[in-house]
Amino acid sequence: MQHLTTIKAGGSEKDYWKDLWLNRQLLWILSKRDISVRYKQTLLGLAWSVLRPLMTMSIMVFVFSLVAKLEGDPGIPYPLMVLSGLTIWTFFSNTFTQISNSILINSNLVSKVYFPRLLMPLSSVAVGFVDFVITFVIFLIFTVVSGYGLSWNIIFLPAFVILTFIISLGFGLFFAVLNVRFRDIGQLIPFIVQVGFYVCPIAYTSRLVEGQWFENIYKLNPIVGIIDGFRWCLLGDKAYFDPQSLYSTTLISLVILILSVLYFRKKENTFVDHI
Repeated sequence: MQHLTTIKAGGSEKDYWKDLWLNRQLLWILSKRDISVRYKQTLLGLAWSVLRPLMTMSIMVFVFSLVAKLEGDPGIPYPLMVLSGLTIWTFFSNTFTQISNSILINSNLVSKVYFPRLLMPLSSVAVGFVDFVITFVIFLIFTVVSGYGLSWNIIFLPAFVILTFIISLGFGLFFAVLNVRFRDIGQLIPFIVQVGFYVCPIAYTSRLVEGQWFENIYKLNPIVGIIDGFRWCLLGDKAYFDPQSLYSTTLISLVILILSVLYFRKKENTFVDHI
């Protein structure tokens, strides 16, 4: 059964979301293309998704644990603490970066063919998710080797993965629109990711922030609650996690996503003018 898309001015919002669903096959095609392009003409290919987290974890353990003498949560091997935080951070940072650049990467499609532009940011999630799955498998292997058993809390893991998807899509859509209009944003995005890496509890535990004057400000960062919760799911109750942070994390994530989708839809028709 063929679907006929009629392009007309003043189309309803309902028509847009209907077109988005009807073009779901294009979403699959774009997702496969983004994954293949990421590793095309690379010597090691998909192996980079294995080497990157391993090298990053090794450097962080050496610098923060052996040199800076920074301690993690009591009873948890420091490499596992770092790798658990790195696993979910990798999903966020890769997805956020891919979404932020998605419109410019697909500029040839934007200027030639009609389809719901939201498909491009959504397809970019696939790259980040593949890297996440690979890093997660590496973490599972490390838990087996170290003899540290997984916690029953792992049943809540999908909730934190979904929250990560929501917040990365929310931030990514906002910067994707800005990136089309102001190309300086492309230079800013890697800096934001780099700064975020250090202000989020990847190499350290949020337990260190307890009782500090900036604790409430620190926990307004939705990624903090996600990393703490994700680590708690994998490493159990020994890992620091404040359940109260889930309220602000969920609320802020949803508000950012809704506002970003509205902003994206408002500016979507202007993409061609700036590409």
